[in-house]
Amino acid sequence: MGTTPKRTSRSLAAVVLAAGKGERLKSAMPKVLHPVCGRPLLWHVLQAVRAAKPERIILVVGHGAEDVCNAVESWGLKPAPVFVEQAEQLGTGHAVQLAEKAVGKVDDVLVANGDFDPITTTDLRKLLTSHRRTGAAVTLGSTVLDEPGGYGRVVREGSRVVDVIEGRDAPAGVRKIHEVATNWIAFRRDLLFATLPLLDRDNRQREYYLNRAISILLDKGERVDAVVCDTGGILGANTRAGVAALEALIRRRVNQTHMVAGVRMVDPDATYIDVEVKIGRDSVIYPNTFVETGSRIGVGCTIGPSTAIARSTVGDGSVVWFSVLEEAKVGRNCEVGPFARLRPGAALDDGSLVGNFVEVKASRIGKGSKAKHLTYIGNAEVGAGVNIGAGTVVVNYDGYEKHPTVIADGARIGSDTMLVAPVRVGKGAVTGAGSVITKDVPAGALAVERADQKTVKGYRKRADAKHGSKGKR
Repeated sequence: MGTTPKRTSRSLAAVVLAAGKGERLKSAMPKVLHPVCGRPLLWHVLQAVRAAKPERIILVVGHGAEDVCNAVESWGLKPAPVFVEQAEQLGTGHAVQLAEKAVGKVDDVLVANGDFDPITTTDLRKLLTSHRRTGAAVTLGSTVLDEPGGYGRVVREGSRVVDVIEGRDAPAGVRKIHEVATNWIAFRRDLLFATLPLLDRDNRQREYYLNRAISILLDKGERVDAVVCDTGGILGANTRAGVAALEALIRRRVNQTHMVAGVRMVDPDATYIDVEVKIGRDSVIYPNTFVETGSRIGVGCTIGPSTAIARSTVGDGSVVWFSVLEEAKVGRNCEVGPFARLRPGAALDDGSLVGNFVEVKASRIGKGSKAKHLTYIGNAEVGAGVNIGAGTVVVNYDGYEKHPTVIADGARIGSDTMLVAPVRVGKGAVTGAGSVITKDVPAGALAVERADQKTVKGYRKRADAKHGSKGKR
């Protein structure tokens, strides 16, 4: 039996297997690129791998290789993964064997699947610490499932691991075991690559199983350990239902992290926060709120209910409810909603208010300005202290181009005003209700553009006599 010197500091390379098609997902998208909480499955795996601090990361790609490589490169990871292509999918053992040259002369190799068995980074560190401390040939992450299905069973005698058998090929007695192997496995590099050429395809899938390498090492008397990890009762994401279950687990973990940091969630199970979202302490998140990756919410905010925030920032003390924000910036102590929409390029300065059925696009709303109801503001620069009456429309599009509108500080825009761009309303100027403003309004002036009211006395009596007392309804 061989053992390695027991050193807590050993060089490490990681091999991530991302070549599978994922046929049960019934999707043209590569399996590892399916999103979970705002990021692809593979992104989650690589974040966990990076926490192990490997010297290099090797990514074995196959189905949809170009899409997978482009996605990974766009994430700007350090160290940058090295790509190895598995042109013919012949199993996990074959995939790891292809990575041998790229792995190089490290002490240990961490192998993981790209479709994410959701162990925590704490458990992963525990696995690697155990592997280095004991000098085992193999240390695998295991978990206990109520319904282990076709997953590889961890067979023990007492606490000692004596075999790992694929569920599909296991005899009836072994299939009763609930401890199964995850796809997080640490190997001694020398033993791993000496064993892989010994694999065969004598199984139902006609593939080279990586787990078979573990069995061979056990037969040779090498030590194999299993560290039980928390996967929330979930392994991988082989079906759409599996992806949904995995997403629910990751979301619970994300929400728990925010709550521990001081965020109140009225109903965490009905709150949908992606990874890479920042929320300040003492903020309150109401149910049916969705906050996408890349968004930032400040301290003491109130968000929701029924609100969607995508790639946007919300300043301290602001309230956003029953509204949709996309690539928008909301300052401090602002109010948005209910039923407002901030489209890309919308920016609200501190203390401004955008109310019910107001849409803002590619515009800045100045400090303390208000647009409370039924308004469209597009391609506009609105100064501080402006009041925009109900029904106002910034008419920014002439059918060919978008044109700018400027509303200077302290202006008052009357209800149902049409501001036909390009146009400027000066500082402190006023527009009369129902006006169609096509010319610049000087500072402090009143602009009214509508026909004089005409009153026809006795009209109703004559009309009723002509058409009948009440007419048709």
